[in-house]
Amino acid sequence: MIAPCAKLNDQYLAVRQQSLKLIENLSIEDMVAQSMPDASPVKWHLAHTTWFFETFILRQNVKNYTLFDESFPHLFNSYYESAGTRHFRPQRGLLTRPSLDRVLSYRAYVDDAIHQLLATDGAEITDLVVIGLHHEMQHQELLLTDVLHLLSHNPTFPAVFEKINCPAPPDVPLQMQIREGNLVRVGALTDEFSYDCERPNHLTYIGPHTLANRLVTNGEWLEFINDKGYEEPLLWLSDGWATRCEHHWQAPLYWVQKEEGDWQQFGLDGLHELDKNSPVCHISYFEADAFARWAGKRLPREHELEQAATTQAMTGNFVEQAKWRPQPAQLSEAGTLAQVYGDVWEWTQSAYLPYPNFSPENGALGEYNGKFMVNQFVLKGGSCATPVLQMRPSYRNFFYPHQRWQFTGLRLAEDL
Repeated sequence: MIAPCAKLNDQYLAVRQQSLKLIENLSIEDMVAQSMPDASPVKWHLAHTTWFFETFILRQNVKNYTLFDESFPHLFNSYYESAGTRHFRPQRGLLTRPSLDRVLSYRAYVDDAIHQLLATDGAEITDLVVIGLHHEMQHQELLLTDVLHLLSHNPTFPAVFEKINCPAPPDVPLQMQIREGNLVRVGALTDEFSYDCERPNHLTYIGPHTLANRLVTNGEWLEFINDKGYEEPLLWLSDGWATRCEHHWQAPLYWVQKEEGDWQQFGLDGLHELDKNSPVCHISYFEADAFARWAGKRLPREHELEQAATTQAMTGNFVEQAKWRPQPAQLSEAGTLAQVYGDVWEWTQSAYLPYPNFSPENGALGEYNGKFMVNQFVLKGGSCATPVLQMRPSYRNFFYPHQRWQFTGLRLAEDL
């Protein structure tokens, strides 16, 4: 965990500026609209992350602190019931007021107060500031995925960022790598930052299994489509089949079929021909599970991926490198996995549940993770929209099985 206050001040500034950097190519109109209840407007993300610092740090640690605006605690609370009332989530896109300029002034006001507090009382609030920074980095990823969902409804398919042209790597054959069974320690193993849901670390047994050396590709997904995978109920969980029928799924989200039958894919860098060697993404748990069954495999368990990730280098296509879509796998060394970090979040078959002796954070921050431990599945790794400081083997992302607007994909596994 970051400790020296001077370094923390620099880190605070860097994270806050990164949020503003991400909106440089957006119009004011882009930042107000809300495309669905699961997504939030950009303007709301900018204000909510600021509300977090004001609510949990400044109001608790600055004597006679003056709120920037008396209405903001209600407008920009997300789901913290113990922190007060909140605006109805599906109606965040109706908040045309306050203006973007006022939200940016709010950010500057809170930033100045945080810098002053760190200069005078930094040691007392270090842990809270670090949590706030990781919270903002999570919202940076959400901001990008929410913008992508919003612009996907625009028939002109506008690009937010310039396309990055990368050299075409070789086609990497899929290989199932044997992993021996063992009793291993999982969860947060170091003093570096972790969320309460990653703790405490504990022993668990992982049985012998195999993991694919790379992620499932768009080309392999096309084979699933062409083999009528979306039309075969025997491949699908009951809830998955009902969801597929209700929403008429025929392909991953953001795939666009041309009149001649070929597919294109929409991303933050616009609409492009489908790259068959790139990892498939924007799929639900239900789709990932159906594909694994079609392939004669299964989805990994979370600790199988976590254990494999402990030996992997932190490489990938991170936000900081401005690569806005997953990239094809490079050839990796024998026995190692490709694309663990920086391409797509990997669905696991593991339910998002508390670890043995789980203890949530004190106070309102205890609502951050623990109360969502039902009906959701764990994802591991990190996507091309994930800040690099968020990535670690023990990280437990989680979503409902029907959701697919995030950069979510899969790696195959099987029991031995």
